[in-house]
Order: sequence, then C-alpha cells, then structure tokens
Amino acid sequence: MLLAERCESERLRQIIKELQRHRFGRRAEALPEDQMLLGLEDVEQVAAYNETAQDVSAPEGREARARKRRGNRGALPRHLPRIEVVVDIEDKTCPCCRGELHRIGEDRSERLDLVPAQFRILVTRRPKYACRSCEDGVVQAPAPARLIEGGLPTEATVAQVLVSKYADHLPLYRQAQIYARQGIELDRSTLADWVGQAAFHLRPLHDRLLGKLRQRPKLFADETTMPVLDPGRGRTKTGQLWAYVADDRPWGGADPPGVAYVYAPDRKADRPIAHLAGFKGILQVDGYAGYGKLAERGDVQLAFCWSHMRRNFYELATPGPAPIASEALKHIAEFYAIEKDIRGRSAEERCLIRQQKSRLLAEAFERWLRAKLALISQKGKLADAIRYALSRWEGLTRFINNGRIELDNNAVERSIRPITLNRKNALFAGSDGGAEHWAIIASLVETCKLNEVDPLAYLADTLIRIVNGHPNSDIDQLLPWAHCRQDFKAVA
Repeated sequence: MLLAERCESERLRQIIKELQRHRFGRRAEALPEDQMLLGLEDVEQVAAYNETAQDVSAPEGREARARKRRGNRGALPRHLPRIEVVVDIEDKTCPCCRGELHRIGEDRSERLDLVPAQFRILVTRRPKYACRSCEDGVVQAPAPARLIEGGLPTEATVAQVLVSKYADHLPLYRQAQIYARQGIELDRSTLADWVGQAAFHLRPLHDRLLGKLRQRPKLFADETTMPVLDPGRGRTKTGQLWAYVADDRPWGGADPPGVAYVYAPDRKADRPIAHLAGFKGILQVDGYAGYGKLAERGDVQLAFCWSHMRRNFYELATPGPAPIASEALKHIAEFYAIEKDIRGRSAEERCLIRQQKSRLLAEAFERWLRAKLALISQKGKLADAIRYALSRWEGLTRFINNGRIELDNNAVERSIRPITLNRKNALFAGSDGGAEHWAIIASLVETCKLNEVDPLAYLADTLIRIVNGHPNSDIDQLLPWAHCRQDFKAVA
C-alpha cells in the first residue's frame, strides 16, 4: 500500500513539473533559430552603436574600420539595376604647371539603395474603328483577360496581397493600413474578395500538387490545429490543417521538394485516408494512432519519429535529476551523430552505414529499455515514455533498412511552422472556406520556398497564365518546381 502511494505521488510530481514547464518554461527542446536571432539582433545593434561612437571619437581609425566592413559585406546581386553617379573634379588643370590633367583610373564603390514600394496605374486604351462608307459596325480589339473582372487590381497586385498574407504573415487589415499610408484606400473586405477569387483559380494547382505528392514513394505527414470562426456559437471551433511533405534532398533524390496542406474540420483517422487515396509507400509520422488505420490497408508502411520519442524523455530529464531519462537521451544522441555524418549521401550509402552502425545501437537500446521498464513503477511517466518507444519500435527502426527514411519528422515540422506564425497573427480563419483558401495558397507559397522560387514572381505569372486560358492538360507546367526550370517573367 505504501509503495503504491509513493508511486502515485511520484507520478503526480512528474505531472506537476510537466505542467509547470508547459506554463512557465520553454516548450521546444532546442532554442528556435528565429528566437535566437532576435537576441543576436540586439547584440549586433549595440556593437554597431559602439563602433559608430568610435568613428566619431577616434577618426584616425575610421578608415581601418571601413576596410573591415568592405571585406565582410560580400557582393551585391548582379541582376539588380545599377544607377551610376560620377563624382568628378570641377577643374581639370594641373595646379602646378596648369597643364591638362588626364584620367589614369577611378575608384568604384557600390551601395545598396532602396526605392519604397510604389503604386502605379495601368491605363488600358482600346481604340474603336468604323468605316465611313458602309457603317456595318465598330471594330475594336478584345479586352485583355483579368483575374478580377471589373476590379482594380492587376494580377501582380493580387499576388502581392497573397504573398504578404501567406508568406510574410500580414493579415489583410494590416495590409489595408499599409496601403492607406500611400493614399490607397482599400477596404479589408475588398482584399478578402481578391484572395477568394485567386484561391478559386489556384485550387486546381493545389489538387494537382497533392496528386503529384501522392505518387511519391515516401512522404512526411503531420497536422496542426486551425481555429475557425463559428458564428452560430459566437466563438471559434478547432479544425485541423494536415501537411504532407516530400523532401528527398537529404539523400540526393532527384524529385523536387513540395508540401500540400489540406484543411479538415476534425482530426479523425478517416482524413489522412481520404487525403492520401492511392498513395503507396513510406509515410513518416509522429505517434498519432490515427495513421494506423492507413497502414492497416497494406499499401502504406509507417516510419515513426525519433524526435517525438525523444521529447518524452527530454521532458522528464529537464526539470531535475532523472538518471534513466538522461541516459536515454545519450543513447538517442548516438543515432543522431551517425545521421549527421551521412547526410547528403546516396540512399544506398546511408542504408549500408546504418546497417553497420545504427542496427547495433538499436538492438542495444531496445534491450536497455526493456531492462529499465522491468525495474521501475509501471504507473509513472517514465514507464509511459519507454512503452511509447517500445510499442512503436518497428516503425522507429524502419530507417535502418531504407536510406530514404529520415530519423525524424522534422521536414514536415518545419513546414508547419509558417502556419503557426500565420495563425498567431491572424488568430483564426473566418470560415471553413477561408481555412481551405489558407491551405491552397500556403501550399503553393511554401513549395516555392522549398524550391528557392520567388513566390511573388511565381504567383503573378501563374495568375496571368490562368486568366489567359492556360490549357488544363498542361497544368504541370504551372507547378512551383516547374517555374524554377523555366525563364518566367511576371507581367505587371
């Protein structure tokens, strides 16, 4: 009886520590890069302030500091236009003999200049012609196609609104405020109308993108909450935005990376089954049990995420002394050390090295987990963490025999992060339809980023091609990774 009470007390203490960490501590296991950069910004600002103070107080060292800056700043991009300013002397006669000076060279320096975003108005004129003799009718060139019929914006303007909202995380009301500062009065509802019409035209591309990803032999999958306004109840409801990612770059795969988001009003296991209809291959996921139904059909094998498994031990080791949890973290670190060494190698090389090194580590780690589980209370959080790992051991170790599988699900976690930033700024989607638009446009924007394609140029060019009747049979040429292989130029 006393032993059971002690076990229950220890379990409750662990729960309290976890809640305290969740409430007051840092939830991420590693400091997010963006947050780290925020701290570095202030340090760099102070350093620049002090250096400027030195330039003022000690002018004799100014030239040396200037040479240091020139050596560290790098080269400016060649594609940017150059506007040359010649700073010349007024008098070209020699001050000694009054003869004419001749040019022997020049010093050239480049600085980055910025012209603030400038709105302009495109005026389209269509002359009308008639015959003085027959008066049979008026001849006029047809009006060019527009995305927003009867509306103000060009396709490039709509693309800018989309990129600002889904890539730069600026809600529409903030964009309206930015435009108002330049004297352009655009109501938020007007911008929302533009986004909705663009989403309609881009939906076939989203469907095709998801279809192309389903043809891959290996995908990552994850989901995140999507608050959606529920006017009937006067509050928000919790939908789900599912993310499906293909990224073969760690092992040098030839297929381009891509991500497709799909909105669903719930987290039922039927959702990924519907989203991935026809998919056959490896699906790398976290520990959510709903993916199990997808694997039961036989066409899909699940590879589980070591990062999620590690998190359970990390949460136990962080608050205070926890020898078993800390030792588990050391075991897991050995696997990541091997993965760091083989990143970028071919799938065959990765598989061979994993079979030589990771297999032995996995066998030893499994024996260690089972031995520790037999020694500890079965009701504690530590036992839960060990059982989590052992119950998914086949999926956790599937990477050993397949060089295309990653150790964790971080590729899709990175694709979820922009969604969380947008969710934080916009708070919620206005409706289920708005959440679907979110999924459509964010899929194209984030796939552009993965393929190092400028999303603004891509969306502007793609919208122009769509409204001008781009054939549906050639839709693959409008996917983001096709854009980086073609010489596109967005037409303003």
